[in-house]
Amino acid sequence: MEIKNLKNYIANEWVESKSKESLEVRNPATNEVMARVPLSTVEEVGEAVRAAQEAFQDWRETTPYTRARYMFRLKNLMEERFEDLAQIIVREHGKILDEARGEVRRGIENVEVAAGVPSLMMGYNMEDVSQGIDEDCIYQPVGVFCCVTPFNFPSMVPLWFLPYAVACGNTYIVKPSELCPMSQNILFELFDEVDFPPGVVNLVHGDKRAVDALLDHPDVRGLSFVGSTPVGKYIYAKAAANGKRAQCQTGAKNCLVVMGDAVLDKTVPSIMSSVFGTAGQRCLAGALVIAVGDVYEPLKDKLLESAARIKVGDGLDETVQMGPVVSQKSLDRILGYVEKGIEEGATLLLDGRDIQVEGYPNGYFIGPTIFTDVTSDMVIAREEIFGPVLGVIRVDDFNEALDVIHDSPYGNAASLFTSSGKWAREFKYRVRAGNLGINIGIAAPIASFPFCGMKDSFFGDLHGQGRDAIDFFTDRKVVISRWF
Repeated sequence: MEIKNLKNYIANEWVESKSKESLEVRNPATNEVMARVPLSTVEEVGEAVRAAQEAFQDWRETTPYTRARYMFRLKNLMEERFEDLAQIIVREHGKILDEARGEVRRGIENVEVAAGVPSLMMGYNMEDVSQGIDEDCIYQPVGVFCCVTPFNFPSMVPLWFLPYAVACGNTYIVKPSELCPMSQNILFELFDEVDFPPGVVNLVHGDKRAVDALLDHPDVRGLSFVGSTPVGKYIYAKAAANGKRAQCQTGAKNCLVVMGDAVLDKTVPSIMSSVFGTAGQRCLAGALVIAVGDVYEPLKDKLLESAARIKVGDGLDETVQMGPVVSQKSLDRILGYVEKGIEEGATLLLDGRDIQVEGYPNGYFIGPTIFTDVTSDMVIAREEIFGPVLGVIRVDDFNEALDVIHDSPYGNAASLFTSSGKWAREFKYRVRAGNLGINIGIAAPIASFPFCGMKDSFFGDLHGQGRDAIDFFTDRKVVISRWF
């Protein structure tokens, strides 16, 4: 395979980085090097910001209807390159092809919602707020925005932000993950074909140095981030100190509560998808199953039976149900948590550490792993593992299950499996988490709803996607007028 040197995209030009530093992008199923990603310099970040700033005024004066048409063209091109986008996600991330296709589809849906900006960006007004005085509220674009995105959804997550920002009249810079940057290069090939005005959309590869340069640049008005809680806290604090708006969607330790009246034949497949989909590398992944009362034993048996049947391998093989984790570093971290769980006294019901995938001796594979006899004070119950490791906790009743959820510092998602409307309402009313599922294992909001989060799973006021995105990427201006 030819090793590709990735380039930045600034002012509608593909630009080779001047940096002498780069990282290898490896296929996690084979450990083969596919590309080299540059760690761009502070000066190169500045060039991208300058291009975006210079493009802003003309783009801001472009009508919302015209801006929306760019989104329609982008959607059509993404549909044409759908399989190419899905396959590059598999090759750089490792998730299976069906999961990659789902990621591309969710990205397209965000482009579709952003195309509705002529309606979404409308303000409001009132006549005669006082005698002869009218009042209007109008929505206006702000300037240059950027995003710093994670490896686990390298194509979709930037599309939680960029289409809305650009449709609202702002200009944009994407700083993708160094681990999985290739899908963004394909997306920017499509942006180039859409032919946005120079500087409206820009791509800069890099690491923390590039992120700090964006946070420190006076012309960057706001930043969106998805990633770990420690990094999110750092970015949010630095953005606020520099007077920028920020939305930071961060870590998770999501609980799946199973009541005694749950339909287990429907519940267990949902749990399998939630816990082991994308090898557990998503912020909505189920990490803890909380079994209430007598459901514990039959649920444990069914979880073991189902997880043991999951086929692990290269995600491009459509018979495979779970791919590798993204890197050797991630694999080592996950294996460390498995060792920690054993040290803490949890029972290793299913051990995925020694899995062998025929034909892929160098891949970053770990099989589905299940711990039982987990208690809520264990490290494996409190810290985000971000891998295919499930902990099962037994509790006596519904209230004790909620105590486990609320004792966690995270509040990204939680799900309840039940046949009772009473418990479902109690769950919706009381649980402190941003995305809730009722008999749903992956509580993923569609593009027209915000992707929410609470506690240490989110820092900011406005979330990604939907109406929140429109509000984040605009300023409100109130005009009070009287004519004599």
